[in-house]
Amino acid sequence: MLIRRLARPLLAAIFIKGGVDTLLNPEPRVQKATPLLEKAAPSLPDQVPSEPHQLVRIDAGVKIGAGVLLAVNKFPRLASLALAGTLVPTTVAGHPFWEKSDPAEKAADQQQFLKNLSILGGLILAAVDTEGKPSLGWRGRRAARKIAEKTSDLTDQTEGTGDKVRQTLTDSVDVAIGKFAA
Repeated sequence: MLIRRLARPLLAAIFIKGGVDTLLNPEPRVQKATPLLEKAAPSLPDQVPSEPHQLVRIDAGVKIGAGVLLAVNKFPRLASLALAGTLVPTTVAGHPFWEKSDPAEKAADQQQFLKNLSILGGLILAAVDTEGKPSLGWRGRRAARKIAEKTSDLTDQTEGTGDKVRQTLTDSVDVAIGKFAA
């Protein structure tokens, strides 16, 4: 749809620009990220880099890569999820309005914080947008129903077996979808 083709690049633009700016001048972001990383370092897994410069560069790369993917409509749901994942720590580290005492600074950071929440809302919508196609859950239940019906046709000669197979398949798909959706 035309709206998606226009909206996705508009949503992605702020991430691409921010990622490029960060790669060209990482120091301001490193300064903002360092206190948050120092607090979080003991609880981070060993596989997560704890060096602020490295994390800021990784964040910038993800924003550029996922932003470009979203803008050109390649893997838009996955790209939106990646951008949402980068936006949360960036917002908390970059706009801690609750720590400010100066009213003007507090108001400015609060405005930026709320702007980022609004962008997060747009990313969430983009991440769940199936472009009019049925959801994975619906497709899974439909496939299970079709399999159960075919199995039922084959096993109707044996009393009640088809119903048991149909119910088992339906229950299995519902459990799998419940785990996926959780």
